[in-house]
Amino acid sequence: MSKLDRMAAARRRAETVARMRTLARAGGGSPPRGESQADERCDICDTRIPDDHRHLLQLEQRRIVCACEACWALHSGEPEYRPAGTRTIWLDRFDCDHELWARLQIPIGLAFVMRSTVSGGVVAFYPSPAGATESELNLEAWDALVERNPRLELDPDAEALIINRLSEPPQYVIAPIDDCYALVGLIKSRWEGIAGGSALEQAVPEFFAALRARGLPSLDACVPELVQEDADDAR
Repeated sequence: MSKLDRMAAARRRAETVARMRTLARAGGGSPPRGESQADERCDICDTRIPDDHRHLLQLEQRRIVCACEACWALHSGEPEYRPAGTRTIWLDRFDCDHELWARLQIPIGLAFVMRSTVSGGVVAFYPSPAGATESELNLEAWDALVERNPRLELDPDAEALIINRLSEPPQYVIAPIDDCYALVGLIKSRWEGIAGGSALEQAVPEFFAALRARGLPSLDACVPELVQEDADDAR
């Protein structure tokens, strides 16, 4: 990496920390620690469920719903809900330079982008101490990103492109929507003080390492019909 690249990376990290500090102050400081998962229950019928339960996305509220097998099967076909996706695709050759990233107008270097059937378009969110915060996306820039990466396709509501430009090199992965909200929950639960704290600095790289460990190769990254069977096996 050249000296200019290192300086640019340092500047991006500094800008991200500054924006996160602003969000922390707006959100009232550190959020409470996450509750224990030992007695997790179905959000629909209140039945006790295992740790590896399924999830639904409540479309209007964009809320992740923990579901038992019966409720998942019953509600996954209803207009109000959408089952979370199953594939995790690590994109090693993703093409998004600094100029195109700036055009997307996402304020921090950690975000996820999804296709929403409710809004009828593409929406972007970034995790913050206050939760998932929507960012107004430059749709022309998004179209340019898709043009550069023509195999990029996202299953509406069920999965998203997660972007991590805090790492060097930047990381890009297509992941189930519940993983996106798991990242949001991680930020909320680990945030300390005004800058996030050392626990958060360690937790975010570990989150992406886990995604990479289970992710499929990027060769068939954006062709759902080619990778669905392998993705189901991987999960």
